[in-house]
Amino acid sequence: MTGDPLAALETLLAAAPRGTTRDGLFAVWLTARVTLDLQLDPPLAERALRRRLDLLEGRVTKLRIAAPLRRALVGIHGQLREPETRSVAMALSQLVAPVKESLGDKAADALARAARGARRGAAT
Repeated sequence: MTGDPLAALETLLAAAPRGTTRDGLFAVWLTARVTLDLQLDPPLAERALRRRLDLLEGRVTKLRIAAPLRRALVGIHGQLREPETRSVAMALSQLVAPVKESLGDKAADALARAARGARRGAAT
């Protein structure tokens, strides 16, 4: 992958005022960041991945985010815990609709670009 697939989300996060929108963007960015780390070469050790997911879930639960987005994030976190259902591009793609509903078109487009980048990264 060339460039940072999360750059557009980071830009939106930096421009967002404090509140539920910013918390939602941060939760999505943090989840996408951990999800994209699953494509690292060499891969993370399973123990390190479990620890990162524990930390991610703990951080996200403290944020004020819309209920549909919270439910989607909980589902993705559960999916990432199961090696047989772990797909970076699929996990990010599944978040696009709840992000669009909760955070708007720009955030959904930024996440969709990250998912496409993850799909290309997995193919190479």
